[in-house]
Amino acid sequence: FTVVGDLRQKLGAHPEIRQTLIIKVVLLKVPFLLQTAASHTLGLSSTSSKWDLKTELIVKFIRSLMTSPEPTPIGKQQRMTLKDPGIKGPIWISKITVSIPEEDDASKALNNAIDALKEGGEVPPPAIIAPVEAEWTGYRAGVDKHRHRLDLSEAQHYDRLMQEVTSDITVLYFHGGALFLMDPASHRPTCMRLAKMTGGRCLSVRYRLAPKHAFPAALLDALIAYLYLLSPPPGSYHDPIPAKHIVFAGDSAGGNLCMALLQFILQSHRASPSKTPTIRFHGRDVEIPLPAGVAPNSGWMDLTRCMPSIYANSHYDYLPAPPSEDMIKHFPKDDLWPTDPPRGDLYCETSMLCHPLVSPLAAKDWKGTCPVWLAYGTECLTDEGRIVARRMAQQAGTVIWQEYEAMPHCFSLIFEHLPGGVKCFESWVQFMKDVVEGRSIETHGLFVAAKSLKETGVTVTNLLGNLSDKDVDELMREARVKRSTGEEGEAKLLPRL
Repeated sequence: FTVVGDLRQKLGAHPEIRQTLIIKVVLLKVPFLLQTAASHTLGLSSTSSKWDLKTELIVKFIRSLMTSPEPTPIGKQQRMTLKDPGIKGPIWISKITVSIPEEDDASKALNNAIDALKEGGEVPPPAIIAPVEAEWTGYRAGVDKHRHRLDLSEAQHYDRLMQEVTSDITVLYFHGGALFLMDPASHRPTCMRLAKMTGGRCLSVRYRLAPKHAFPAALLDALIAYLYLLSPPPGSYHDPIPAKHIVFAGDSAGGNLCMALLQFILQSHRASPSKTPTIRFHGRDVEIPLPAGVAPNSGWMDLTRCMPSIYANSHYDYLPAPPSEDMIKHFPKDDLWPTDPPRGDLYCETSMLCHPLVSPLAAKDWKGTCPVWLAYGTECLTDEGRIVARRMAQQAGTVIWQEYEAMPHCFSLIFEHLPGGVKCFESWVQFMKDVVEGRSIETHGLFVAAKSLKETGVTVTNLLGNLSDKDVDELMREARVKRSTGEEGEAKLLPRL
């Protein structure tokens, strides 16, 4: 019942799906769950000393769903995660659409950055602009979780939202989901929680999803959303928001977009060293300054998935490591995959996997960055985060690094009952407050022990010191070659649902 209750809350599906699909799946897993509970209780599980029973059940249940030898077709996976559960409870939502500007400066600027950061051999498709949907999200005080949304216009919802905003913080939020799953509806609880704890508001972006929309579509949508905050077109609900009040945030794949957008801005500044770069947007020349800060939570920095922690940390994570060679390598065909013409990765051409705007792990230059907060568990993606944090700190960037022992991917969003999850989320919020309110921040790193939450300082510039930048480059290139030659099928490198 604990597992069912948590999944009903976290997956955010329609009521009928919650009552049928989830319960049906859990019932099929009852023997497995009983075995897991017994193993944990008797201390026979390798993770029982680090996790409570609830965490062990949930992590291993989710992992069991994602390690099926027969992957689910991509289209079915995507549709399963795009079911809007409706809006109710202590949350304000105001839906907006950013129209296509007459100018194509944003797409030109992104195309120029992509070309400038190529190392040779990459074949990037052009950035094509499209309308961008998003949701303003705020905290609605004084109502219970069953209260339905008021029958108001979107503009009126925004006005009511702003009546409860008490700080200058605006979070530009990019949801997770491996760049092909989920949307703002699935992440309303997270954005509502951020809005409540910061006293601010979130703009949660419905960026275009792979595989139908390949790189750089999602990144261009992220850029358009930033321009929209800085310089709202006529008819927008909000006034221009100074960059010093904006924080980029996201989880998993959303963390990838945070860091890719940051790298784009840094590249734009490198290309315009004498003045702040501008992009013409809806009739105005809009300066593109750095935001107050960037805060990816369990960010996905490496689409080649070549770092050692992919395998080494898999026993603590629900994200499975790439399976063995004898397992199926390709997703079943459906309306979304394979693409026409076919490509080797859901998100991009395989030649682009090591591009800094696709895999921020590949970025060499982070000089001049705004403050960055990164948090991971002992998860499959930890090493790529360590390398990015290390490079930033070595280049005099202000970096806050936090690593939580034995915690899985995105634990602070999923496991709200865990003290470690609470601590991580509170740190996330505090960073946003600190950078927007102008407090002094210094680079520092922490390792947080499981259960006791004992903190041990770590030197960010020395993270993963046994793996040099040259080693990282070689691992990424080797992984790209395997993908390009078909030695690694696309299903081997992605979670299965």
